[in-house]
Amino acid sequence: MDLASVLGMIFGIGALVVAFVLEGGEVHALLQGTAALIVFGGTFAATAVGLSKEQIRSIPVLLKIAFAGKSPDPHKLIRDMVELAATARKEGLLALEDRIEQYDDAFLKQGIQLIVDGVDPELVRTMLETDVHFQEQRHRQGIAIFEAAGGYAPTMGILGTVMGLVHVLGNLTNVETLGPLIATAFIATLYGVATANLIYFPIATKLKLRSREEIMIRELIIEGVLSIQAGENPNLLGQKLKAFLPPKWREADAGKEEAREAA
Repeated sequence: MDLASVLGMIFGIGALVVAFVLEGGEVHALLQGTAALIVFGGTFAATAVGLSKEQIRSIPVLLKIAFAGKSPDPHKLIRDMVELAATARKEGLLALEDRIEQYDDAFLKQGIQLIVDGVDPELVRTMLETDVHFQEQRHRQGIAIFEAAGGYAPTMGILGTVMGLVHVLGNLTNVETLGPLIATAFIATLYGVATANLIYFPIATKLKLRSREEIMIRELIIEGVLSIQAGENPNLLGQKLKAFLPPKWREADAGKEEAREAA
């Protein structure tokens, strides 16, 4: 579970509620079933119109990726690539075939299998980069679902408010209830704006982060696989692959290596 995402969302919603209470409001005033139906139901319906059945079914998977997805460990991957390079230089590329099943990453396994099969390096690069290209497209489609929901939610909130105000204007005979009814009408706008900026857009942003991490890992694998196929020095390969990492990550990995050597 990604605690940062969950706690951030809870803190954001909690901050709104606490601020409302501090201003003298009551929590139950924020709970309006009709407003929730209009905003959540309308947002889902409007978003679903532009989606295929497969995309709608993928929503739970996307939520799992956003909230429970694990960031890949590039340091371990680099160490694995260095070990593979060392094995290939000592025993030949065919020796890597026995190690393919040791890895869980299907993309890495595909790359190793291609070089074991003796596929031309340019074709290996083309095949793997094509895979990455279409993966990016799939990621964009998933991200677009939540960005679309974030765009529709405030509009649905305004529609809910307008409907509430129409109801208020149709019952002007009782002036005493006018204020509470108007306040209730604006709850829909609050739901729409709050869900867009505290739920839908943050989820889209998290999915973008997950996508960048995964694409970076795949680009690292492509470079590593092609370098192994070219017979590059394992130590030089490790240094080259570390160029994919942000400086802070490189420093952290260097510290771990020093600690392992000292032990």
